[in-house]
Amino acid sequence: MNDTTKLSALGKAVIREEARAIEALLDRIDHTFESACNAILNCAGRVVVIGMGKSGHIGSKIAATLASTGTPAFFVHPGEASHGDLGMVTESDVIVALSNSGETSEVLMLLPVIKRLGVPMIALTGNPNSTLADAADIHLDVSVEKEACPLGLAPTSSTTATLVMGDALAVALLEHRGFTEEDFARSHPAGALGRRLLLRVGDIMHKGERMPSVQTGAIVRDALLEMTSKGLGMTAVVNPQGEIVGIYTDGDLRRTMDQQIDLQITPVDDVMSSNCTTVQEDLLVEEVLSIMDQKNINGLFVVDDRKKIIGALNMLDLLHAKAV
Repeated sequence: MNDTTKLSALGKAVIREEARAIEALLDRIDHTFESACNAILNCAGRVVVIGMGKSGHIGSKIAATLASTGTPAFFVHPGEASHGDLGMVTESDVIVALSNSGETSEVLMLLPVIKRLGVPMIALTGNPNSTLADAADIHLDVSVEKEACPLGLAPTSSTTATLVMGDALAVALLEHRGFTEEDFARSHPAGALGRRLLLRVGDIMHKGERMPSVQTGAIVRDALLEMTSKGLGMTAVVNPQGEIVGIYTDGDLRRTMDQQIDLQITPVDDVMSSNCTTVQEDLLVEEVLSIMDQKNINGLFVVDDRKKIIGALNMLDLLHAKAV
C-alpha cells in the first residue's frame, strides 16, 4: 500500500468509526430523550448551552441550531459564566450542559448556582456515572466505544455523537412546533432562502422611468431602443389605457432578424409575444422563481388588478437581491 492509498484508508476508518458511534445513539432515543424535549418545550425562557473546550465548540453549534429552528437559545462559556455571565440565566430558562467526561471542573463549578436558581438541567455526557450526569435532571448518554483518533486522545467520535444528539433535539422540537420554511426565513433574512421567502416582487421590481414599455403601433426600432436604454432585455407593449398587450424580448429580436423584417417600418405589434406572463407586486420572490422556471423565461412584467403595467423584473434582479 503506497502512502496515498494509506491516507485514504485512514480517512475511511475514521468515518466508519464515527458512523458506528452515531448508529449507537439510536437505542438511546427513548423516554429520556422525550423528557429532554418536553423540558425544552415547557421552557418559558431560553435554552442556555454550556460546554468547555471541544464540547464548547459543539455546544455553540447546538445553540445556534436550536435558535435558528424555533427554540430560543444561546451559548455561555463556563469560564465566563463563573465571572458574571451566569447572570444571563433566569429561572425560566433550561440549561443544557455538555461534557464528555462529565467531570469538567469549569462546568461542575457552576452546579451550586444552577441548583440555587432551580433551573432544569439537561446533561449530555459520555459517562452516565459522572458527577454532571448525577446532578442533571435529565441525562442523555452520548458515550462512544472509542474515539476515531487512533491515540484515543483527540475528541472525534465523542464530539460527533454529541453534535448529532443536539441535532436530534433541535429537529424533533422543530417538527413538534410545526416550524415552517417561512419561520426559518424570518431568522435568516440575509440568506438566499430568507430573501426568497420574505422578499416580494414590489420590493425589487423596476418601476416608473426604469420600466421599459412602448405603445402599441410603435415600430420595432423604437422597441429596440427602449430595451437598450432600460437594460432588461425586454419591453412591454401597452395600449393607450396602460394595459399590457404583449412583450418584446431579445429572443423576439433574434427571430425578427432571422425573418429579415425591416426594423424601421414594422410595428412591434406584428412581432411581439402576446401571450406574456405577468405577476402582481405582492407575490413572493420564491413564487416568481418557480414561475420563471416553469415557463423557462428570464423576465416578466408586474401588473395591478386592472392589468395595467406597474413594474418589471428579470433574473438578474433576483441575483442582485441574493434571492438565487
